[in-house]
Amino acid sequence: MGKLKRAKTTKKKKTVSRREWTATDVRTLKKHSKARTPVAKVCKELKRTIGAVRVKASQLGIGVGHQR
Repeated sequence: MGKLKRAKTTKKKKTVSRREWTATDVRTLKKHSKARTPVAKVCKELKRTIGAVRVKASQLGIGVGHQR
């Protein structure tokens, strides 16, 4: 019996779209840090990933994602 040949499908790579942090984004992040808002809520509001929010908070020297 012969081998079945499958048509090769090419997967589209997801392009990374990076956005600069605006002054408003930073202000919002600081406000949520002071209010001890969970990181998931902050991410949804800023439309950024958890990693992006944590890295920016670390760069600013503020805490984020506080445990209660």
